[in-house]
Amino acid sequence: MNYPEVGKRVLDLFLGSLMLFVFSPVFVSLFLILTVYYKGSPFFFQFRPGKDGRVFRIIKFKTMSDQTDANGNPLPDEQRLTGFGKLIRNTSLDELPQLLNVIKGDMSLVGPRPLLVEYLSLYNAEQAQRHQVKPGVTGWAQINGRNAISWPEKFKLDLWYVKHVSFFLDVKILFQTLWNVLRGKGISQQGHVTMGKFKGNT
Repeated sequence: MNYPEVGKRVLDLFLGSLMLFVFSPVFVSLFLILTVYYKGSPFFFQFRPGKDGRVFRIIKFKTMSDQTDANGNPLPDEQRLTGFGKLIRNTSLDELPQLLNVIKGDMSLVGPRPLLVEYLSLYNAEQAQRHQVKPGVTGWAQINGRNAISWPEKFKLDLWYVKHVSFFLDVKILFQTLWNVLRGKGISQQGHVTMGKFKGNT
């Protein structure tokens, strides 16, 4: 069986559906709590580039408020991240709805994390190769530093995964992800509540 093209999709459908079923009580509970906490909007939606750069809409549980400045621009992340949102992010439960993206086929359980659409024009030819596979809920860069590593390190790890994707590597990454989540490792980059923005290869 061709794992990257066929086996990986089978694994995604099987494990993605199983995980959604197992975590359905948590999913429903968070949905109800966040609906009240954020006054009717428990989900965060954003367009992200997928395989071959095709744009899709990612879904996550909301962790930030919608506060804006006097000009209507969103406040910095560290000011909008709520206490409850920080707890959800530290346990990676905000990523749970992405199982729907996996089942739909926009994402894989394992792959380079989907970044912002605005970064597409900033990649060099080598960095753009991260889009040769579907983006993942977790990935090789995630288990080797997540948001705590630099952009060059992240891209290097992403490209290594693209060239070495296999069933056993994916299983290893999934188990290591679980271990990292339990330890709260690599949640954010120093000085940021999220990873600092990629500004190109300058």
